Amino acid sequence: MPGTNPAEAMRVVAGELPDFPHLPELPDRGPGADLTGRTAALLIEIPVEVTPRGWRLAERPGRDLVRARNMLSSDLDVMEEALDGFRGPLKIQLCGPWTLAATLELPRTLNVAIADPGAVAELTASLAEGAAAHVAEIAKRVPGAHLVVQFDEPALPAVAGGEVPTASGLSRLRPVEAETLRERLAQVIVGTGKYTVVHSCAPAVPFGIIRAAGGRCRVLRPQPATARGRRRGGRGRGGGHGAADRRGAAPARPGPPAGRSGPRGTGRPGRRQRRGQGGGRAGHPALPAAGAAAGHVARAGRDHPRPAGWRARPRLTRVPC
Repeated sequence: MPGTNPAEAMRVVAGELPDFPHLPELPDRGPGADLTGRTAALLIEIPVEVTPRGWRLAERPGRDLVRARNMLSSDLDVMEEALDGFRGPLKIQLCGPWTLAATLELPRTLNVAIADPGAVAELTASLAEGAAAHVAEIAKRVPGAHLVVQFDEPALPAVAGGEVPTASGLSRLRPVEAETLRERLAQVIVGTGKYTVVHSCAPAVPFGIIRAAGGRCRVLRPQPATARGRRRGGRGRGGGHGAADRRGAAPARPGPPAGRSGPRGTGRPGRRQRRGQGGGRAGHPALPAAGAAAGHVARAGRDHPRPAGWRARPRLTRVPC
């Protein structure tokens, strides 16, 4: 969520989502309030620190880790006050093990933790223990809540496909085997002991790995269709079909308007035709303007001839305060 005031953000969540609130994240507050820093504050016996490139595994706890833990503790205090007496589902968000390993650097190199399988195993075990303690703490603060734990894994497709760049950016780290991906993700999911949700905003999501790991629900973010996809009839990013295609109904594709063909005999309207007949972009019909049905617009008691698709632009009047 935008903003830097956790109390105000929690009041908004409790007021707008009274049946299913969640613990908001405010990354605008700085390091420690972001997805990686907030989850890294829960790690057991694995300290982290902030570098100019992001978060890194550290040799000993420092002020960056103390700051992240203090912000999380204050957020829990605000949530406990705002949800006093609440009974119902409550969602909390944490960074998944593979996204966490893809955003934490190793202490003596510039590569991320995915480059070291041993570091990934230690991170996963620490995250599973820390997440379980975090869930137990929230259960004590809001005893009437039925917790839903969401693990954000935006980097999971890149890890599975070998698309995580090295420190130099000139090459990519090798892909992780599907069985290893499933084992690490299942270790964290089982450790919480609650209803779990795996969220990913990436274009391609490995559903089989998430399903085999025990994720009860998979949450996706709809991808906006690109200009190239719109020209192909509603296809989204990467050439895949939109939501309407998956439901079995093909998206409508506007045909060429009546009249002469557009440039180079393509059958599509030219720029002047779109302005004069369609009123906007190709495929986006213009709403009829008041008084324009007969090709005239009434103004100051006189009729002025206008093109058929012309729409009057509303005038803005300044009202004194």
